[in-house]
Amino acid sequence: MHGANKAAFALVDCNNFYASCEKLFRPDLKYTPVVVLSNNDGCIVARSKEAKALGVKMGMPLFQAQAMIRQYGIVCFSSNYALYADLSNRVMTILEEEAPRLEVYSIDEAFLDLTGIEYVMDLLTFGKQLKAKVDKWTGITVGVGIAPTKTLAKLANEAAKRYPATGAVVDLMNPERQKRLLSLVDVSDVWGVGRRITERLRARGIRTALDLANANPRVIRSEFSVVLERTVQELNGVSCLDLELVRPTKQQIICSRSFGHRITEKQELREAIAKYTTRAAEKLRREKRLCRVVNVFIRTSPHAQGGRYGNALSVELPNPTDDTRDLLDVTEVLFCRLWRDGFRYMKGGVMLADFYEYGVYQQDLFRTNSMKTNSQALMKVVDRINHSGHGSVFFASQGVSPQWAMKRNHLSPAYTTKWEELPKVW
Repeated sequence: MHGANKAAFALVDCNNFYASCEKLFRPDLKYTPVVVLSNNDGCIVARSKEAKALGVKMGMPLFQAQAMIRQYGIVCFSSNYALYADLSNRVMTILEEEAPRLEVYSIDEAFLDLTGIEYVMDLLTFGKQLKAKVDKWTGITVGVGIAPTKTLAKLANEAAKRYPATGAVVDLMNPERQKRLLSLVDVSDVWGVGRRITERLRARGIRTALDLANANPRVIRSEFSVVLERTVQELNGVSCLDLELVRPTKQQIICSRSFGHRITEKQELREAIAKYTTRAAEKLRREKRLCRVVNVFIRTSPHAQGGRYGNALSVELPNPTDDTRDLLDVTEVLFCRLWRDGFRYMKGGVMLADFYEYGVYQQDLFRTNSMKTNSQALMKVVDRINHSGHGSVFFASQGVSPQWAMKRNHLSPAYTTKWEELPKVW
């Protein structure tokens, strides 16, 4: 048992998450190397452990990996975000049931507050049981790192991945175990220590995480920042970072994609900008915010032969809105001003910024409220239908059969979110 009122955190991280999601409904690929591709099937963004063992690099362009794919029989998948989000939600729901407080850190990581659990169960035992439950209930394998601070929990989780003898669960509550692990960890692997800070630390003889833990906090604060000083405290078992139970409101929303092919027709690019506007508006309503600033940008490839062009325009609305129709009116005007004939466009996008809460903003003195009649009710209905999985509502400006869509030649079925794509057992 650990000391009274001792803070305890766990970091639970899904192993090779995107690749694991793809393998979950393909048992025939259990021991097969698998990679997941970025938008437009351009680069490798996730790898199974078998693909990593073959030397497949993160970020490798797909065309450069073709020889390895043929030689080793590597199976490629396009990014299936609907599948990944749904499986992530299942994992997080289990974790939320097991711990008093939870911070979802990313799609495949979460911090848990385990303070007090030690009075009813040994933390290592708890970690093993938690891992077993997630593995069994979702089919997704996880690693668990337990420590008195979030920074140490991150390092414990990395150790759980690195050392098979741990069984993918590491309890780092003991100070002596902390020091042993810190002596083996390069300072660049400490959470929040980037490349430039690493170079400056090494110039001062600080090369391992233990060296950083032993540094004078006041000196670190004066020569670097208060943030790095907190990292030093965290490495020494003093908790400075609490869980973020409420996700901070976004400061801006960007919807942008590289197109599946170069676009030369105005109508085709107009439809793409309309689609991105619709997506951005949906995300804005999910944040329960209104926006006042709208930005549209389009550009060719920086390596385009025969002419390059890129530009962006912004406008400040008289009154903030979250109505897709209002935003489509604005982005249509901005797009028409940006468009230039004779170019092969590679990318376009929409950005929303300057957010306000509902009813908490200063209206334009010389304009009446421009919100359309029953705007909020209509948008709620549209969102509800589009998220139901039973149908969709779209605006005519998005086009009926868009040709600009992303290239996703290796897309797996939406096994868990579409009835017609449920796995079939024969």
